[in-house]
Order: sequence, then structure tokens, then C-alpha cells
Amino acid sequence: MQNFMYHIPTKVLFGRGEIGKLGGEIKAYGSKVLLVYGGGSIKKIGLYDRVVNILNENEIPFRELGGVDPNPRVTSVEEGVKICRENKIDVILPVGGGSVIDCGKLIAAGTRSGSDDMWGIVTGKVPIKEVLPVIAVLTLAATGSEMDTSAIISNMETQEKTGPSNPGMRPKVAILDPEYTFTVSKRQTAAGTADIISHVLEVYFNNHKGAYLQSRFAEAVLKTCVKYGHRAYNAPEDYEARANLMWAGSWAINGLLTKGAPVSWSCHAMEHELSAYYDIVHGEGLAILVPHWLSYMRKEENLWKYVEYGVNVWGIDPSLPETEIADRAIRATADYFKAMNLPSALREVGIDESKFEVMAKRAGAGLNKAFVAMDADDVKEIYRRSL
Repeated sequence: MQNFMYHIPTKVLFGRGEIGKLGGEIKAYGSKVLLVYGGGSIKKIGLYDRVVNILNENEIPFRELGGVDPNPRVTSVEEGVKICRENKIDVILPVGGGSVIDCGKLIAAGTRSGSDDMWGIVTGKVPIKEVLPVIAVLTLAATGSEMDTSAIISNMETQEKTGPSNPGMRPKVAILDPEYTFTVSKRQTAAGTADIISHVLEVYFNNHKGAYLQSRFAEAVLKTCVKYGHRAYNAPEDYEARANLMWAGSWAINGLLTKGAPVSWSCHAMEHELSAYYDIVHGEGLAILVPHWLSYMRKEENLWKYVEYGVNVWGIDPSLPETEIADRAIRATADYFKAMNLPSALREVGIDESKFEVMAKRAGAGLNKAFVAMDADDVKEIYRRSL
């Protein structure tokens, strides 16, 4: 196991009714709030009114930024930073899924940056100096943004999707009430589950055999998704299913599983190009790519990892030949996604091979240390197999 430092200061308030503590949590960090949300789903479920009432009851002045897109745009970050600077906002309150929280994080990083180049902050050209405190209210189990240090933003003009990681962007407080996910659509429930599974697989498949505990943690999160993803999909108000998925999403990417072993985010890098160019649902893109990514990476020397995955996650008979276990594990993954009506081919979401070359070139940069070292040609082949 490699050396590591693990520090996760996010205070998590998990369960029914925890939103009632929001006022006190905000006052611990500031006095003026920017409320960030998406397309209006929080208004439909009454959460918007609940949050506004809490802010008013606690005499906390606030401004709003609504309409954040599912693949959040840098233009929304720019608008949010402008509001914060003009109104001396000192706390960012994103209420929504990972896209809303990511947008809130970048607004928090940009407000006191001393720069107007928000895309420069996204790409790392402009350093992150001071980050406003972020208090997140989660409404979708998927990205894990409520407990991690990263944020992903899209630039529709340049057709890029990327983002920085900075300890200051990790939310100070995260409120996770599974009941807020009861009204999440089947499509988004499925896509969110695929995102969680992909997060775990990308750190689980590594070449370091010494991080035994991390691998068992990863398998536990994967088995939780396998057990509860379909339940939440078929019974949206199943509190147990929604709660376990929500908590799995947080632990999939809050840093625990990545410590002690090398990690390279190869599949996410490939999908980010797809959603940058075609603005598809992130989790759907991952559901298409993951089985082909797993199949492409399988080599004689790394079969041991596929055997672990097949036996420990999918319950495949360990007495079978290793190649058969690997094949069955990959098929089980693909079948799991299909059972939630997730797309299994790029053509199903309107993507052809016309942009494979440019997407592969961008995604393939920096993947030489992945589970299986890759370059642009490898990425292009995975795209081709995913058609």
C-alpha cells in the first residue's frame, strides 16, 4: 500500500428532516447566501420553499442563481460570480444534484479569485486562492460532489468539459435526505447509479495488490449499487434503497477508495468528451462505455482483478476458468445497465464516428498510467466498439 494523507472535513447531516438544521450551519460560516439550483425540480417537490423559509426565518439575506444545466456551463459560473461580487455573498448554497453542486463550487472558487477568467480557473490556468464555504443540499445520488474536492464544468463554445480539484472546494456541510430523491425519474436514477458504479470501477481496477482493504471497501459500494439500484428504479419511494444509493454515491468518490493505490480516471475522461460535444446525460455515456472499457483492458496479466470483481461483486463461481469469470463479470455489468433501460450503444444517443479522432486525442492525453496504459488510438478503438 502506498503512502497517503486522508482528510475529509465535510460535516454530513443524513436522513429525514435534517434540512431543519440548515440555518444554524449557514450562520457558522457567513451571513449572505447565494442559492444555486437547476431547472426547477426543487420547486416541484417543495424543497425550494422550505429552504427559502429557513433563510427568511433566520434572517439570512440571499440571492438566487437558477437554471443550472445538467452539464453545467461556465456561463452559469460567470453569472454566479457576478452576483456574489455585487452582493458581497460569503456562503454558496447549491441545492440539487452534482451539476448544481459543481457549479456552486466553481462560483465559490471564482468569487475571490481576483480574475474574470472563470474558464481559466476551470482549466487550472488561473490559480484558486480563496474559496467561499459551500453548504450542499443533495437531491440526486450520482456524482458524489457533496463530499469531494472536484467540479466539472462545460464550455459549449470550445466543446470542452473539464474541471479543477482543490481541497477548499469540498463542501463544509452536506445535507443528505433520501426523501428528496423519491421524485427522481427512472432515467436519472439509472444514470446516477451508473455514475456511482463507474466511479468505483475506475479506482477498483488498479495494478496494486497491496491495497486489500480499499478493494473490499470498493466491492461493498459496488454490491450496494447492485442491490439497491434496481430497487430504487422500480420503487422510487423505497427509503432503504434511496438511502443506501445516496450514501454509496458519497463514498464512491470522497477519496477513501483512492488512497493507497494509483488511480487514473480513464473512462470518465472518455465520457467527458462525449458530453462536451454532444451534451448527453453523463451517466448514460458511462453506461455505454464501461462494458467496452472493461473488455478492452482485459489482459492475461490482469485477469486476477476481473476474477476478484466477478466472484466478490457478482457472485460468479470461483471454480470456473479465469477467462470465463472475467467474461461473465463484464456481461453482468452490461446486463445490469440494460435492465434499467440505459443505452448500450453510442448510436442510441445520436453519436457517430465523425468526432472520434478529436475526442480520442483529448481523452487519451495522460492515460499512460491507467490500469492498462492507453493513448488516443486505444480510446478511439473503445469508442468504435461502443458504436
